[in-house]
Amino acid sequence: MKKDTHPDYHLIDVKLTNGDVVQMKSTWGSEGDQIALDIDPSVHPAWTGGTSRLMDTGGRVSRFKKKYEGLGF
Repeated sequence: MKKDTHPDYHLIDVKLTNGDVVQMKSTWGSEGDQIALDIDPSVHPAWTGGTSRLMDTGGRVSRFKKKYEGLGF
């Protein structure tokens, strides 16, 4: 294996939106750098597995369902 082909994997500080700081390993920045998150992973549906609601803007979903109602949708 070639030397120096992989980025440096080190500890950084991650500042959550509520002010908590956690240490994680990353290839971002350098040892001891701090990154601040804009979205809190403890409550965001992308990380918590929450379901999203489908917004029917302008009746598009309703028109689609009506058009293809005989196909089992």
